[in-house]
Amino acid sequence: MKQTFLFIFILLVSIQHNFSQKLVLSDQSEISVITAGPGDVLYEAFGHSAIRVKDPTLNLDIIFNYGLFDFNQPNFYINFVKGRLLYRIGKQSFKRFITSYDYQQRWVKDQVLNLSLADRKKIYKYLNKNSLPENAEYLYDPYFNNCATKLRDLTIEILGNKVQFPNSFSNEDFTLRQLMNQELPWNTWGNFGINLALGNTLDKEIVAENYLYLPDYIHKAFEKTTITENKLTTPLVLKESELLRYPEKQIKIKWYNPFFVFSLLLLLTIIVTIRDQKRNRRAKWLDFTLFFMTGVLGLVICFLWFFTDHFTAPNNFNLLWAFVLNLYVAFTLLKRKTPSWTSYYLLCYIFSLFVAIIISMAGIQQFSNAVFPIIAMLFLRTFYVYRFLTFKK
Repeated sequence: MKQTFLFIFILLVSIQHNFSQKLVLSDQSEISVITAGPGDVLYEAFGHSAIRVKDPTLNLDIIFNYGLFDFNQPNFYINFVKGRLLYRIGKQSFKRFITSYDYQQRWVKDQVLNLSLADRKKIYKYLNKNSLPENAEYLYDPYFNNCATKLRDLTIEILGNKVQFPNSFSNEDFTLRQLMNQELPWNTWGNFGINLALGNTLDKEIVAENYLYLPDYIHKAFEKTTITENKLTTPLVLKESELLRYPEKQIKIKWYNPFFVFSLLLLLTIIVTIRDQKRNRRAKWLDFTLFFMTGVLGLVICFLWFFTDHFTAPNNFNLLWAFVLNLYVAFTLLKRKTPSWTSYYLLCYIFSLFVAIIISMAGIQQFSNAVFPIIAMLFLRTFYVYRFLTFKK
């Protein structure tokens, strides 16, 4: 009996799927760009983009969503770390979509596109084909291949030279990192982690097209985009409406934020160092902790740089302070008698910390502000240990 019900269910789903593939849009149909505001968790912090297809004649109102992923997919976390995370496009009823965002209290805006019926049919056919199981998955990249950039790319692919996206969005030239920092408060662990893990690819000059990894800029881009049909140029957006109106959400800054935590550790380091100075001692536990932790961070950065597919992980100058060799030196500093090369290493490391600050100030790579208490801590302690070992000898 259970097998019979399962067979009937699969048959009905298959029939419905095939039927939806063969639907032909009418003159009353609309294609919309949907932009949703940010949510409460890190992966929702940048908002969301999707495409709506509506046709009252066919009683059709669905969302095509390129932002789907499954925590239960095989090797999800391993693929995430290695930069091989698979996202997919899926479709769902618009009613279900909007109900979900209403429950989360996130604003949603709708931009109906000024398209001919022929172009609407092309987009609908493209989306249906793209959402087939064999085509649905794609290799996700948060800056170059996500739910927002997919809308830009399919618009250009289908409409070609008929559409003209804007060449700029502001008088200022932002980098990918600066755009990210606008969306995600700097003094959060999420922002700190992203800035720590990713290299100076995020600090390169970009063009207007690169802004479109963010849903907010997809919305702005479509507002300014034009379409030329039969030598007549008009705005691509025919009309715009606010479907849900809620205040803009933002990731909340906790009391145990990075800057507070690292500033507290800096204060502890200052106190311990002053005490060591008075007693002519060296707190080995502190030196081991600082060098061991920065060495581990350096190891993680090296792994992301050399052994993953993350396009933005290479050329990470955080390695100047999160130096991988600190992992070995940490154990050396526990010894009763340190090798003679230790002092030379510490001197070179002090120089490396200075270079890290210069690189950040020069804009070669922008560090998280929460990094600077760490660098101050490392400089203070490394300088003290260098003097202590040199004087002792």
